[in-house]
Amino acid sequence: MKTPRNRCLDLPLERRALLALRAAVKEAIAERRRQGLPVYVWRDGKVVDIGKRRPRSPGATPATRRRKGS
Repeated sequence: MKTPRNRCLDLPLERRALLALRAAVKEAIAERRRQGLPVYVWRDGKVVDIGKRRPRSPGATPATRRRKGS
C-alpha cells in the first residue's frame, strides 16, 4: 500500500475516501487484466465487458506496447 502524499491529508475525509476507492478499483482492474481474466462494469443500466484486451507480458511497459492503429 502506498503512503498518502502530504497535500492529500489536507483534503476532507470524503474526498480522500473517493481517491482511495478509485485507486483500489484501478489496481483491481489492472490485476485482472494481467491475469487474463474478464473485467465487467455496470454502464447505462447494462453489464459491459471491458476486459477484452489481451494480457500483457510481464516485461511490457507503456513505451514498448503498440497502440491500436500505429
